[in-house]
Amino acid sequence: QVQLVESGGGLVQAGGSLRLSCVVSGRTFRTYAMGWFRQPPGKEREFVAAINWSGDTTYYDDSAQGRFTITRDTAKNTVYLQMNSLKSEDTAVYYCALNFRGIASYKSSGYDYWGQGTQVTVSS
Repeated sequence: QVQLVESGGGLVQAGGSLRLSCVVSGRTFRTYAMGWFRQPPGKEREFVAAINWSGDTTYYDDSAQGRFTITRDTAKNTVYLQMNSLKSEDTAVYYCALNFRGIASYKSSGYDYWGQGTQVTVSS
């Protein structure tokens, strides 16, 4: 079994920054890809960013491009999402996700395991 635990969410003013972390534990392998998704209030879950198993390929939604950065520390089994220049529309529950195919995907169906989520609230 695999467990994903997110942290780093909170309340921040517009224009501020947060760094989310997702620690992977359990039956893990080095060749897994990770993604970040979010679910704004009253809306469907949406893709934010993804990174492949080696960390040399990343994808971003247009809303995150240029403001958010996804990275991973394989030795620590941790993936990060650095979020800068936050806007009120970034308010959401943020989830990390993992797939053992090692290929980054923008589709939620492309992931096998999910964390419980961490709340990010951006005040304007």
